[in-house]
Amino acid sequence: MFRLLSALLNAWSIPELRRKLLFTLGMLAIYEVGIFIPVPGINGRELGRIFNEIAATSGGGLLNLLDMFTGGALSHATIFALGIMPYISATIIVETLLATAIPALEKLRKEGMTGYRKLHQYSRYATVLLAVINSFMYALLLERAIPAQFQAQIVLFPGMGFRLLTVLTMTGGMALIMWLAEQITERGIGNGMSLLMTASIVGRIPLAIRDIGVQLGPSGMNQSPLGPLALLLMGGFLVLIVAVVIFIEQGQRRIPVQYARRVVGRQVYGGQSTYLPLKVNSAGVLPIIFAISLLYFPIQVAGFVPQLQGLMDWFSRTSVVFNLIYAVLILFFTYFSTALTAHQFLEAAEQMKKVGAFIPGIRPGQSTVDYLDQTLTRVTFVAAVYLVAIAILPDVIMAWMKIPPRVAGFFGGTSLLIVVGVTLDTMKQIESHLLMRHYEGFFKSGRIRGRR
Repeated sequence: MFRLLSALLNAWSIPELRRKLLFTLGMLAIYEVGIFIPVPGINGRELGRIFNEIAATSGGGLLNLLDMFTGGALSHATIFALGIMPYISATIIVETLLATAIPALEKLRKEGMTGYRKLHQYSRYATVLLAVINSFMYALLLERAIPAQFQAQIVLFPGMGFRLLTVLTMTGGMALIMWLAEQITERGIGNGMSLLMTASIVGRIPLAIRDIGVQLGPSGMNQSPLGPLALLLMGGFLVLIVAVVIFIEQGQRRIPVQYARRVVGRQVYGGQSTYLPLKVNSAGVLPIIFAISLLYFPIQVAGFVPQLQGLMDWFSRTSVVFNLIYAVLILFFTYFSTALTAHQFLEAAEQMKKVGAFIPGIRPGQSTVDYLDQTLTRVTFVAAVYLVAIAILPDVIMAWMKIPPRVAGFFGGTSLLIVVGVTLDTMKQIESHLLMRHYEGFFKSGRIRGRR
């Protein structure tokens, strides 16, 4: 602990690093303020009550999970109600999926910084398009679906004017979020998108603590069979899960690489050995985000079609059907996300062949590619099982301990994975600045490894 505090003090004493930290904190403060600015013409208090009722009756459905990613902005219809998800989805679709499938975009990705900027510009356009669609659907949901189900007046002045105003304010809020994220990435510390999502999740901790107090208080004792013992179990379980997440996120499969010895005149070159690191969880949190996006689509459709209201029960987070589909989708997208990077093996094998490097016992060329692909497939299976366990764990805890959904969300799932991973990435960047200026890092031995 003393070493950690000393490293933080050293980071504050470096003018450049101090400016980056202050700038990042300032951008996060602007984001937190925007979470509480409501869209005109909406009864936010009534909407928040309905969201809490939905969370209680559906076992903390996907709406409650998405609300956590927006810091509560979704449940109160503020200008940041869309959160960072459209930006992340557009970036993944354009810069990962389409850039691999479309030759023209793949060519741009190989052009270096110029091509990357062009791709990123396309991602911005896609973000605005997704924001317009999502905000218009959200306005219709507030006008028709929710009032019809709960007999509540949420929109004060319904009509096309309200829909256009909602699209304008929420799309503008999404554009501001995108700008804040890019400014943090360029001029601050850490990845802007990840830090904004982490700020949204961490901002819900006070509400989770309040729910714990209500659950374990005099009125909640009758509902919870574990009583105060549940608090101790939850605390110990939280520490265990955080330790597991850190262990997996830092885990690597190191493949030994040997360089051939060459004799030039009287000099001997090469001969040393190194390793090629393969991340255990190279897909990161993307499989869970893709799975949530697909599962949320039936819920949106059911909100507008009365005949499909039964889907709400099938797709509640505590149902067996939902968790089975959720697990299958995570498994699929874990392998899919990893397969998108398979082309790197061919490049690595060709580069190793050029410099005279080889994996002991493996022939250079195609045999090396096959070996790397086989190794990554096995490692990806471990990552897929790990992501499924982390994603479904909150639902198991919620059903077993009978605790509120907001509290259960902090024991696993995407929220914990994002918070721990972003913390590790940010600490890694701060440590790099410290080591560049001959300061000691956060740990006495070893260095922090980021998710990428």
